[in-house]
Amino acid sequence: MPRLQSILASILVFALAFTPARAQHADRDRFLGAWHLVSLEQPGPDNQLHRVNATGLFVFTADGHLSVQVMNLDPQPLSPSSTQQYSQGGYEASYGTYTTDEKTHTFVFHVDGALVRSLIGNDLARHYEFSGNRLIIQSTHPDEHWRVIWERN
Repeated sequence: MPRLQSILASILVFALAFTPARAQHADRDRFLGAWHLVSLEQPGPDNQLHRVNATGLFVFTADGHLSVQVMNLDPQPLSPSSTQQYSQGGYEASYGTYTTDEKTHTFVFHVDGALVRSLIGNDLARHYEFSGNRLIIQSTHPDEHWRVIWERN
């Protein structure tokens, strides 16, 4: 009987380790750490995505904070189709907290501080996808057509 109890206890521990509540945070754990910018694509005058010559760093912490900095190496004026300004003078810097929703593959970035002060206090919803050691992010806003690819440092 003690052997059966030991087996049942092992099954219970294994089952608890893989409950939906624990699995719910699998993607959130994948965000953790520092990511460097691989590619930033924004719509041009022709409404097609064009690669921007930029560099950047995105950091996610285990306690739900994030910080992002992106520098456009050849800043251009914003196109008229841009609905939201995220950078100033070719530089974007913001920080805050985030929550994830694995069912919809989105995270919400609550902006606590930013170079562009009109962003402060906003909740920015972002669609995400993991591909190997890359994190691909796009806006969930239907009028914003940009894409950013980050790679784990």
